[in-house]
Amino acid sequence: MGLAYNVYLNSKRIYGCKTCKTHLADHDEIISRNFRGQHGKAYLFNSVVNIQQGEAGERNMTTGRHVVRDICCRQCKEVVGWKYDRAYESTEKYKEGKYILEQELLCQVN
Repeated sequence: MGLAYNVYLNSKRIYGCKTCKTHLADHDEIISRNFRGQHGKAYLFNSVVNIQQGEAGERNMTTGRHVVRDICCRQCKEVVGWKYDRAYESTEKYKEGKYILEQELLCQVN
C-alpha cells in the first residue's frame, strides 16, 4: 500500500474534523439537515472525503433497520459519522450510499 494523501476541498464552506481539522465535506454536498446522531444534530451528505470505513452491520434506527458502517477521519481516526449501505424500507432507499456527519464532531474550515 502506498501513501494516502488527504484531499483538500476548494469551496466557500468546508466541514472538517473537529479534532484535527482535516477536510471532510463540502457544504454544497448536504442533502438534508434533518437528521440526529448520537451527539445531536447530523447532516446527510452525498459525498465525503478523507475517511476510513468500518465494517458493515445492521442497526435499528429511528427510521427503521439499516445496514450501516461507521466512518472515521483518516487523519486522527476519530469516528465522525456513518455511511448507509442498505435501507430495508422503500421510503428510506434514498439514503443508500450516502453519509451522515454529526455536527458536534465537525468544525468549519476556511
